[in-house]
Amino acid sequence: MDGKVTPKDAQTLKTVAERKEGEQPETEVPATGKATLGDDGLAVAPADAPPEMKAVIEAGNEIATAPYKYGGGHGKRLMDSGYDCSGSMSYALRKAGLQKGSLASSGYTRYGEAGRGEWITTYANSGHSYMVVAGLRFDTSSRKRTGNRWNTQRTSARGYVVRHPAGF
Repeated sequence: MDGKVTPKDAQTLKTVAERKEGEQPETEVPATGKATLGDDGLAVAPADAPPEMKAVIEAGNEIATAPYKYGGGHGKRLMDSGYDCSGSMSYALRKAGLQKGSLASSGYTRYGEAGRGEWITTYANSGHSYMVVAGLRFDTSSRKRTGNRWNTQRTSARGYVVRHPAGF
């Protein structure tokens, strides 16, 4: 945290300050370092998240319900008609400026720095990849259960290389 208030933070503060006593917001913005799922199943970034993390969550929400497409999301252009596991991660990380170009699952075994990150952790092997962003899993396998790529369920990291973007 750098102590600076972003325009989005300022708007959140203004909204909270103007709220009438007892009135509940449509979607509560957590200030806990952990993202939550909104009523629509999409991720809500914690208020204390760095701008890059908020951008990863926003980008993930953009494609959360996009169809699964093997090889999808690996072209030079960000937009595709569907995304596979690593294409989904590449989309979100590229939009946030944390990655240049797309990576296949095996590429994420060498991405960033070793170990778990504070805000984001990637899990990869030669056949699958997913990431945990501010406590929420972003994984194509979640679509079968939740209808989108966001999920609160944890899964074993056995068989995966665990890494994170530098500084996050």
